[in-house]
Amino acid sequence: MGMPQAARRYTVEEVLAFPVDGNRYELVHGELLVTPAPRLRHQDVAGDLYFRLRTYLADRAEVRVFFSPADIRWADDVLVQPDVFVVPASETTAQDWSSIQTLLLAVEVVSPSSARYDRIIKRRLYQEHGVETYWIMDSDAAVVEVWRPDDERPEIVTDVLRWRVAPDAGELEIELAEIFKVPG
Repeated sequence: MGMPQAARRYTVEEVLAFPVDGNRYELVHGELLVTPAPRLRHQDVAGDLYFRLRTYLADRAEVRVFFSPADIRWADDVLVQPDVFVVPASETTAQDWSSIQTLLLAVEVVSPSSARYDRIIKRRLYQEHGVETYWIMDSDAAVVEVWRPDDERPEIVTDVLRWRVAPDAGELEIELAEIFKVPG
């Protein structure tokens, strides 16, 4: 297959057939979203968040946390790769990304090339599919936008990010100053 053309509509099968070229290809209702490999800062934030979520969820066998690349498919024309996400463990028994349909938490770490996709296109898709909580982490601005399915506006968090996997679970607290600190 030749180089993708942004103006046409694609299917998941077509996108999965693209050659590996270092770009991330996602699909929202046939619209192709193309972003280059993430920056180092992006990976630091996503990795730190994954570690904190994994530690928080260590005693919760009913859920699992993952990071991309991962092909979450909700239709023949929808394929997304959240940077970090939490799913019910019951949907991971097939050992295949296609079995995952429920995202309890989806996280995107904003990059300059992904801001429009993360804040508008993917946010609407995640709301449409009932993703319980969606975090848009902006490390440059040191803020997190917290979205839920019925929200018209996000909750803006600038100090401590809080999340609870279930009503009976303790609360995860993340000091944003820690997760957004520049290594070195």
